[in-house]
Formats: sequence, structure tokens, C-alpha cells
Amino acid sequence: MTPISDPAFQARADIQVRQGDLGRNGCVSTIGMARWLEDARLQVKLPRFERLVGAGEFDPFQIVLVSQGVELLAPAHREGTNTQVYTGVRRIGRSSFTFEHEVFADNKRVGCGEATVLLLGTAGPLALPDELIEDLTALDMPDASRTVVNRPDAERHERDHYAYFTPLRARIGDVDSNQHVNFIALATWYDEAVAAFTSAALGLGKGDLLPDLSPSSYRINYVSEVTYPGDYEIGVLVAAFDADSVHYELGIFLDGTCLGVADAVGTRGDLSAGSLAPGGAR
Repeated sequence: MTPISDPAFQARADIQVRQGDLGRNGCVSTIGMARWLEDARLQVKLPRFERLVGAGEFDPFQIVLVSQGVELLAPAHREGTNTQVYTGVRRIGRSSFTFEHEVFADNKRVGCGEATVLLLGTAGPLALPDELIEDLTALDMPDASRTVVNRPDAERHERDHYAYFTPLRARIGDVDSNQHVNFIALATWYDEAVAAFTSAALGLGKGDLLPDLSPSSYRINYVSEVTYPGDYEIGVLVAAFDADSVHYELGIFLDGTCLGVADAVGTRGDLSAGSLAPGGAR
């Protein structure tokens, strides 16, 4: 499958691979690819909606992510890489819509993802204007009515659901123009929590080198705004594992209140079955 021959995606963004997109193994990291998907969404043309907003004929609003997912499917390197993200629209709702992405490097499919976007006004979600719906319809993919993945169960919002916690303090550099912690920054928090868990599970001490067991996929759901300043906890639960991989359930908490949850799949490496059992890492 090559990107040029795929008619399902109507928008294409050429991506410049940056040093900061690379992980410790020299390949593009999951967080780096999440930045690519953000870059691609920002490049999508919505001409009717942009004219409407430019004319001052639409209420003040923020563009808020309800959920996002990203998955590495194959290694992508910096040198000599011709990289594109293809974007289409999978679902159009009353106040939100869902982008779908495919990522190609040198004509090889190396990743995919999606993001559900909400228009938020001062009094709550805003109905999508007809102009935006027309723009989004032009980006419709085949079978655009396909059901989107369900949101996590309510138990995931409970602190007692998680077996391991690591503290994190919001940094001013995490804050974006909407005056809350940016969703890419939050993804790095989940990365940090998995690293802290695996370090504890492997019994590593200060100065020990942590193996690269970072997740290759994330599915993140946002519950409420994460703000600065603030001292937060990231909960980690091993939901399942096999010989090669570990499925993590994660949650961000402030004073016991859940602000977001995520699912992640990472490499198992040398993590023992005992360390992955409930209470195995402390």
C-alpha cells in the first residue's frame, strides 16, 4: 500500500522529521508521531468555516480534544525519510467530529491515529455550523458512519482502580494558548508514569539505565482540564500482558479527582510476571 494510491484520505501533510521526534532508539517515538498528527490536523483546510470565523459570524470558541489515539506500526528514521500524514474525517456529530490519520515514511505505512475534536463555547459545547459540516463532509472517508471506540468504563475514573502511582508537577512550559496543560504534554506524563512503573518493577536504583519499554500506542480520553500550577498523580494498572507486550491502564488525578485516562501498549522486555501482577511494583 502506498500513500499516493489511497483515495480514502483527502488531506495530506508533508512532515519534517525533527530531532525531538526521536526516541532513545533513534527512531521516531510515539510522542513524536503524536506531534505529527497534530501538525497534520493544523494543516487541514476548512475554507468555509475559516471565512465564517474571519467575518465574526460565529461565537467565540475553543477547539478541544475529547480523545486521541496514536500507534507506531513500524520504525521511522530521521535520515532520508520522506514522510506524509494523510487525514480524513471518520465521524461528524452535533458538536464534535473525528479525524483519522495514516502515516507513511518512504511509502511504507509506519503509523496511524485518530482524534475527536469538540467546539467549546463559554456556556458549553457549540453546535457545528453548516459551513464547518460542509468542509468536514468533503473530507469524509468511506464508511464514515463507522462506530468510534467507546469511552472507558466509569471505574477507570476511580483512584482505587490503579495499583501504582507516580507524582508529577505541572510545568509552565506544558501550558498552551487555551491556558491548560497541552494534550501532547499530557501524553509525555503518561510516558513518564510507565517509565517510573517499569523502573520500580525492574528494581532499578539511581543511576541504573532503564531499558526502552516506552509504549508504542496510546488511546487517551480527556475528562477535565489539567491546569498550572498543580501537583498530580498518575495511576498505573497492568490490565494484561503476554510474552512480548504489556497493556497499561493509566489515569491522571488531582486530590482524588480523575482528569484523564489512557490505554497504552508497551514492550515487556525483562519485566517478570511477578512484577506485573497487582502490587508487584511499589
